[in-house]
Amino acid sequence: MQQALETTKAASLLEQLVDFTKRQAISCVFPVAIFATLAFTQVVHIPGIARYDLILLICLLTQAAMYFSKLETFDEIKVISLFHVFGLALEIFKVHHNCWAYPEPGLTKVFGVPLYSGFLYASVASYMCQAWRHLDLHLLNWPKGRLVWIFAMVIYGNFFSEHWIPDLRWGLLPLVFVLFRKTKVRYTVAGVNRFMPLPLSFLLIGFFIWLAENVSTFLHAWQYPDQQQGWSIVHTSKITSWFLLVIISFICIAWLKHFKSRRKQEQDPIEFA
Repeated sequence: MQQALETTKAASLLEQLVDFTKRQAISCVFPVAIFATLAFTQVVHIPGIARYDLILLICLLTQAAMYFSKLETFDEIKVISLFHVFGLALEIFKVHHNCWAYPEPGLTKVFGVPLYSGFLYASVASYMCQAWRHLDLHLLNWPKGRLVWIFAMVIYGNFFSEHWIPDLRWGLLPLVFVLFRKTKVRYTVAGVNRFMPLPLSFLLIGFFIWLAENVSTFLHAWQYPDQQQGWSIVHTSKITSWFLLVIISFICIAWLKHFKSRRKQEQDPIEFA
């Protein structure tokens, strides 16, 4: 009897893992499209159009296709576009301070940064929107709204101010675990509700973005100073940068989902009571 129960439990866990993996893969449509574009443009060169310009064109078409196919809503597009702007501003600033570079030519470069780079950040927000929907995410014990927005602004500001004052990230990292110590994410896989501490989800997403960053630099999406003579693995310290940057994106998406939820309740108080 005990063995039968253990077998059933193992089968259930396997089913949940498979379902979780499938839902995550579906949520990565935009990031995968960008990787495919980077790989394609690395080996295929179209006369008369620079690689950076072609990447931007494909990214725009992909974003449009996701909207018209209803994979993303207009409200989600607005939040994703906002993160695109945040990312592009950060890219321009960092490239100006020689943190990394985009050495290839292109008509759609602004202050040395190709406009497609904003989509690299936007793809993170796109993944979160998709994952929120496919995994039916709910947040438990979310901190007070004003406090998380202040925290997000401090995180974003630190990416700029670290060039003039000491880097605050090592003080911000423990604050993440203090601010979100009670917050959990409830998600559904194979009909079963599962829970995860929110800081752990930030860490996991940041780690996988760092892996994606290694693939992107290998495909010459951009170039760090130590990669000028040949590709090398991106320093692991970048995981902490992505960990913090993910928080900004997540807060924007959480605000959107909360706003839409309240709006639906006002329109149909019976269904959402």
